[in-house]
Amino acid sequence: MTPRKPIATLSLTLAAAGLVAVVPWTAACDTKAEPSGRTTLSGGADRAHADVLFIGAHPDDEFQSLATLGRWKEKEGLSSAVVTITRGEGGGNAVGPEEGAPLGMIRETEERKAVGTLGIRDVYYLDKPDFWYTLNAPLVGTVWNRKPQRSTDTLERLVRVIRATTPKTVVTMDPRPFNQHGAHQLAGRLAIEAFALAGDPGVFPEQIKDEKYTAWKPSRLLTQSWGFRGPLGRQCDGKRINDKDTKLPVLGVWPGERSSGGKTWAQLGRDAARTYATQGFLSLDKEVRAPLNEMPCEWFTVVAENGKPLRTKAGDQSGLRPQYAEFRDWARRVKLPWLANDAQPAYPDRPSTTVPEVAKAPVVNGKPDPGEYPGPTLKLTHWEGTPCSSEKDCAADARFARNGDDLYVLVHVTDDEKGAALDGKTDCKRHWRTDSVEVDLDPQGRSDETSTTFKAAFLPYTANGGGACAERDGDNRQGPAATTAPGMVVASTVTEPYEGYTVEAKIPLADLPAPVDPGRLSANVLLYDSDTQDRTGQSRLAWSPFGSAQADPYVWGALGLPGHVPPPGRPTHPADIPLEAAQSKDSEASRDQSRRTGVPLGCGPRQSQ
Repeated sequence: MTPRKPIATLSLTLAAAGLVAVVPWTAACDTKAEPSGRTTLSGGADRAHADVLFIGAHPDDEFQSLATLGRWKEKEGLSSAVVTITRGEGGGNAVGPEEGAPLGMIRETEERKAVGTLGIRDVYYLDKPDFWYTLNAPLVGTVWNRKPQRSTDTLERLVRVIRATTPKTVVTMDPRPFNQHGAHQLAGRLAIEAFALAGDPGVFPEQIKDEKYTAWKPSRLLTQSWGFRGPLGRQCDGKRINDKDTKLPVLGVWPGERSSGGKTWAQLGRDAARTYATQGFLSLDKEVRAPLNEMPCEWFTVVAENGKPLRTKAGDQSGLRPQYAEFRDWARRVKLPWLANDAQPAYPDRPSTTVPEVAKAPVVNGKPDPGEYPGPTLKLTHWEGTPCSSEKDCAADARFARNGDDLYVLVHVTDDEKGAALDGKTDCKRHWRTDSVEVDLDPQGRSDETSTTFKAAFLPYTANGGGACAERDGDNRQGPAATTAPGMVVASTVTEPYEGYTVEAKIPLADLPAPVDPGRLSANVLLYDSDTQDRTGQSRLAWSPFGSAQADPYVWGALGLPGHVPPPGRPTHPADIPLEAAQSKDSEASRDQSRRTGVPLGCGPRQSQ
């Protein structure tokens, strides 16, 4: 496996920089006068002030908290601002072909419009690159803080924006590692660190001495708890219920209350969420239909109050896999060890199968010819999304075979309705937007994240009768198969009238990022079922369905290759991760905001005052 650079965590990077060794939770509190909350266009300390600062990784990360932020503004007079570390360049696009920086600019426009409907004016972008969906926070850290930037660069910018905006409350994302985007995890981690550091004038002292900021210590720190299940209806409002793992209190804010305009905050949040059109949010119902007595709260874990962490008992979970051990070590370093309580779930036993070797190579024609796939049939079962209503709605099974150094896979899909037909030449990417099959391979069965794996996706049909197309996404090398896996071949047959399809592919083991270990190779096979024309998904199935089955190699099943001997000298390839990021200097809205608030573009250093 390719060695991975450690994450830019506080105790390592700040100590190395000669700053501090631990988070100064006991540092002095506010060292400047209480902000009035009034914005002054003529300058002064209040220009950028916000009572609440939300810190997320991508445009739209705040969407499940917008009802709360809007309600706080109207009922309690609390102004809010948002920090978004990237512009989501690595996300999908349900409304057009744009990707990379152009997509990032579209997503900035969406986010500003969305939060603006809830009275939020300022969104601060840190201009960091967004790439594919990963579960690994350390991998994200190496991308956000790549050279020539300092390893603390993202953290420095967050400390700076807290000092500039002087919030009393910081809201961020859940830092825990299971089943969520590594960028969400890292945004939460860095926000927690910045919350503790911003009030210490000895941390990043050049911000105090040269840039003329003043140390500022917020009072309350909350993390989103999207998956928390508490009481429904008005009775959840203001409730503090201890989380079963961390034992920290989880605060409920009920969005069923009506705003002064007559709509519930839940409806206003939905109106805002539908603005994130590139991410498929237009598929959400226009109306929130849940009865008020069944409407859930928006939940937030209370990590700190009055500037100090809430303390609970730290557990000592044994048998941790590397990803979870790294998170435990981070939580200990930042003096919040209870955040890692039971962070590693009880993984189920992985499925396993043996791939038979066939004397004659299968003909890749999108159908199982006699004798080509003599091995077992692997049934795919519900993984996430809407469960299939019947076998006719969606069902799938897969078969593997090997001939020499080539792996063959055939996936048969039953489906009752076609998804959108994408352009196979210009839009064979982001395959989860429509009907597709994904095959994931970890060549040595030791990966902690997917940058050391091979992930191929196959669209069974494309626009204008273009047939099947293949691409790679979220792995060691992404893009069209012609350039990222030149030996790969794919074909499909689609029934007429439509009742489903069969995809068949040849995957040369030479295209994998490392030599195959025949006794440790692991794999997953996934089905994405759309049933819509709006480039959004509906149901997902997998051979090994648990958590983020497409991105968690710990879940993938064993794929034995008896008799296979890899050719000697096969190299291991380092990951090729996209680094393109939209920049604030190219955004008129960001430039106008910088002039108004006095916070530099990208929340970078400002010139000495």
